[in-house]
Amino acid sequence: MTSRHGDSPTARVPDASMSLLNDVARMPLEPAYRTVADQRAREGRRRVTVRHQTMSALLAVMLGLATASAALALRAPQPAVLAARAIIEKQIAERTAAVDTLRLQNAETAQQIAALQATVLAAHDSPLVDQLAADSVLSGASALTGPGLRITLSDAPDVGGVVDPDRRVQDVDLQILVNGLWAAGAEAIAVNDHRLTTTTAVRSAGSAILVDLNPLVGPYVVDAIGDGADLQTRLARVSAGQHLATLRTTYSIGVDVSAKNSLELPAASLPELRDARVPAGVPPIGGSASAGSPTGSGSPPRTGGG
Repeated sequence: MTSRHGDSPTARVPDASMSLLNDVARMPLEPAYRTVADQRAREGRRRVTVRHQTMSALLAVMLGLATASAALALRAPQPAVLAARAIIEKQIAERTAAVDTLRLQNAETAQQIAALQATVLAAHDSPLVDQLAADSVLSGASALTGPGLRITLSDAPDVGGVVDPDRRVQDVDLQILVNGLWAAGAEAIAVNDHRLTTTTAVRSAGSAILVDLNPLVGPYVVDAIGDGADLQTRLARVSAGQHLATLRTTYSIGVDVSAKNSLELPAASLPELRDARVPAGVPPIGGSASAGSPTGSGSPPRTGGG
């Protein structure tokens, strides 16, 4: 088709007369309805996401509870284990009581032996009895009563439930204290009613402190017989006094020092006699013998099988 003024013909859209139908086909909803529909679709997707997250959280919680329950079930002691533990605890209590009973019987027997020995010796050699009495005090074989100094060491309290070994009384602390008391002039010493002698050992086994293989439980009470005021003054001048000050100030270990008018120290357990000989030239009690042996001939007899 040619224009009126002779211009070139213009292209014509084939479906130009159908623009309204095309708009309806391409956009079946009005813009306002389209906005509402899009908003609802977004909210639907958001609800699905929240639902998925909630289900995932619930599933994680259930798995955690199941895992914790299984762990507790595995760690819970079995009935057989509990029964065996109860039997062992009962046996420990019974045997501990039996040991305590035997220890008391041994102490009573030792006192009877000492009394009989003193009676026999007093009839023949009174100076020897006096010497034995003096030696028994030095050796710890006899109980003592007198004024002295009492020092109590106690563990420092735990901080935040954490056990710090440095804040616990250790065997080396008791060793330093005991040696310091001997150096200060103590006549006799006992730790938690265990008399110390020249053969006593203070050591540790794990976290326990032992005195001659006897386990101690804190607080640790160290009693020393002597002049209380003089012992306290001399103890403060030696290294043991400085060590006690360090325990108190640095590690918060309880250190209580007090002079006592009367302290009772038990006798030490007698050592087991394994081998003994009568010295040459010593006559038996109640008789005489030539030099060499109580019978006058042969080798000296041995008592107590090794």
